[in-house]
Amino acid sequence: QVQLVESGGGLVQAGGSLRLSCAASGRDFSSYNVGWFRQAPGKEREFVAALTWSGGRIYYADSVKGRFGISRDNAKATMYLQMNSLTPEDTALYFCAVDSRFTTAPLTTPERYDYWGQGTQVTVSS
Repeated sequence: QVQLVESGGGLVQAGGSLRLSCAASGRDFSSYNVGWFRQAPGKEREFVAALTWSGGRIYYADSVKGRFGISRDNAKATMYLQMNSLTPEDTALYFCAVDSRFTTAPLTTPERYDYWGQGTQVTVSS
């Protein structure tokens, strides 16, 4: 079992920055792929960013490429999402997720992940 606890969400003006954190329980964090997703009201959960267990591959949604950065600190069993140049379109509930099963589903899809955080709200005002 892996428990994920997110923090760092909040209200920010357009053009501002936020850094989300996601702390994981358990001792195998370094062997997991990790990802961030978001869900706006009335919309489906969408992929934001993913980072492989080795750190060798990083994936971003086109909508955040160049503005967001995903990273991890295995010693702290924590993943991060640095969000810059935020726009109102980035307003959503943000979820961190862990992939411990390594199925064939793409890392950009929710189906790949078996553990999820509770979500942290990010609101960007215009």
